[in-house]
Amino acid sequence: MRFRAIIFDDSSLIRFSLWSIFDGRGYEVFTFPDPGLCPLHTSEKCPCPPETKCADVIISDVKMSGINGLDFVEQLIQKGCKRPPIALMSANFSESDRARAAILGCALFTKPFESAEIVGWIEEVERSISSERALFDWRAPA
Repeated sequence: MRFRAIIFDDSSLIRFSLWSIFDGRGYEVFTFPDPGLCPLHTSEKCPCPPETKCADVIISDVKMSGINGLDFVEQLIQKGCKRPPIALMSANFSESDRARAAILGCALFTKPFESAEIVGWIEEVERSISSERALFDWRAPA
């Protein structure tokens, strides 16, 4: 079973670093500098059929141009997305950010982070993924 990760960060260096970690673990990886470029954000409702999910894991920066990562996660929930585990990254989490992330059930990583921190979280997430899960095929015609 191949896992899928979606990464949002306006820093190409962070996107590449995270892509490298996930790719090295055999993941199919989608990276975006802005959620506005991702089908998850541009659709009015969750594009995934009921029996599928968009990804096994999502990692997003909090402060990106165009949208706040916390707002993005809340929008996914409002659209009815079957939310995978989500981690948020920031160099400066405010107390409000931490409180919102806790309510949303998001893991937090403070930049600069150690790769080992991310890998530890990924390993925990992988243990929780059902072998029966199905992922939405973004390339299939609608």
